[in-house]
Amino acid sequence: MAYNEKLADRTREIISLTQRNIEEKKMFGGLCFMVNDKMCIGVEKERLMVRLDPAKYDLVIEKEGCAPMDFTGKVMRGFVFVNQDVLNTKRKLEYWVNLALEYNKIAKASKKPVSKSNTRNKLNKR
Repeated sequence: MAYNEKLADRTREIISLTQRNIEEKKMFGGLCFMVNDKMCIGVEKERLMVRLDPAKYDLVIEKEGCAPMDFTGKVMRGFVFVNQDVLNTKRKLEYWVNLALEYNKIAKASKKPVSKSNTRNKLNKR
């Protein structure tokens, strides 16, 4: 098991109460929930990966079980990890999911990579 499936199920349940445009993608060795075509929240190993408003980063990083996200060795403001041990009630999990959903409304979607076949087709049309 690359990620905690029970935590993923609990997260999915909360997201689906208010969102319709949800896609699940396997990435980062875990499961990422894309909401409105934007990375929103994920489950990686035994922790939650939360995308949140960078302006709120300093406020939430001090919360119990919260740690900076540093996949590349560099801290990414606007993303945090939350250890599953502090997500032991629905209310606690809802706090983090709702924080991610709140930011998702204003977050920019990442640019989709251009496939090689599309690039070739554009070049052939010249």
